[in-house]
Amino acid sequence: MADPSPNACFSLAGRVALVTGSSTGLGRATARCLGMAGAKVAINYANSQPRAEEALSDLRASGIRAGVFQADVTSADEIERMFSAIEDSLGPVDIVVVNATPPQPLKPIEEYDWAFYQQMLDFFVKSPYLLARRALPGMKARKHGRFINITSEVFHLGVAPFSAYVAAKGGQTGWSRSMCHELAPFGITVNMIAPGWIPVERHENDPQEDKDAYLATVPMQRWGKPEEVGWAAVYLASDQAAFVTGQTIAINGGKTCW
Repeated sequence: MADPSPNACFSLAGRVALVTGSSTGLGRATARCLGMAGAKVAINYANSQPRAEEALSDLRASGIRAGVFQADVTSADEIERMFSAIEDSLGPVDIVVVNATPPQPLKPIEEYDWAFYQQMLDFFVKSPYLLARRALPGMKARKHGRFINITSEVFHLGVAPFSAYVAAKGGQTGWSRSMCHELAPFGITVNMIAPGWIPVERHENDPQEDKDAYLATVPMQRWGKPEEVGWAAVYLASDQAAFVTGQTIAINGGKTCW
């Protein structure tokens, strides 16, 4: 699939996009797609500056204007610092893609503790709230904004034993549905992308039998590609999607349909 030029349909030229957790995986692919569509891209990372700098070099090699911004996106103070730095370097944030995630072990509920549940809620409910609270004054003033929450098919499938992650993704979905109504009068959309299991760097050591078992349930009989999530984000971020809000796009080869 050819990369679109900034002058093509779904152009994001002149927009600034923040993708949380974008030094690797789906976030990095999404950042690259947004940049190829013309957006200036803020790469966010929490811990690994070398990986973030590698992602930055990749984007700049493709002619994308981008910068690297460190922040724990569950911290209001660090989000404030990050937004100020993005505004000084790239401009006001028009597009927020909420992608950052902690480790996601599958465990019976007896093996979780509340601290782990809280961590899930911090990433998937608290973080979108904090990011929105910081971004919204500018978006409302400009009568334009895009929030894209990377959720998951697990909420619709009720995957087990995965209760903490599934519950938090449910909370993120509910938050998005409410916010789409609240923000629609301001020209701001809130949508979701729900990927299936798309192998990225953190899945390198996953058991092959687990991969084989999952793939056998995918109607399209192939793995999804990270950039397929990214191009969906480009559409939702574009002016052509201005009347699309509160929706979920599943990127999982037909595994879930609604």
